[in-house]
Amino acid sequence: MGIVELLLIAVGLAMDAFAVAVGKGVTLSRVTMRHALTTGVWFGGFQALMPIAGYIVGARFSSFVTSIDHWIAFGLLAIIGLNMIREAVWGDEESHTADFGVKTMLLMAIATSIDALAVGITLAFLGVNIWVSAAVIGIVTLLLSGIGVYLGSLFGSRLGTKAGIVGGVILIAIGLKILIEHLGA
Repeated sequence: MGIVELLLIAVGLAMDAFAVAVGKGVTLSRVTMRHALTTGVWFGGFQALMPIAGYIVGARFSSFVTSIDHWIAFGLLAIIGLNMIREAVWGDEESHTADFGVKTMLLMAIATSIDALAVGITLAFLGVNIWVSAAVIGIVTLLLSGIGVYLGSLFGSRLGTKAGIVGGVILIAIGLKILIEHLGA
């Protein structure tokens, strides 16, 4: 997997966190750097940790499923992508509050990074360097989440739904690319 694909996966995964960050920004009358960094560190940190956990699980079982790993990668990414699109369109609408406390941020960070766990399993089947991948995913999420808080304060909640749809489409496209590459080989 090249850097372009990794960046696209990172952006796709970051869209849930971005959408929630936009929602956090909507609740603030004045956004500070602290708001953006708090959101970015929580979301980016969990987006970096979850693929590592998924990779560990996937690596333990990769030898058993090598012949179908491309189907598993496609299936997981397609399911994650479709779920992101479904949530964006028909919404499991999170209640957005101005609370930046540990409990609130922890729950939101976990909720927005569950998809990254499944992607970590997929990355194990692809044999990528998980440390580089996790760092890229975490940094991209940190940056996009921080930006999301600012954009939410500027543009309101309209952006959140579009971000979820774009993220879902990106993940499905990458899954399809992996499948086509393996079937064509």
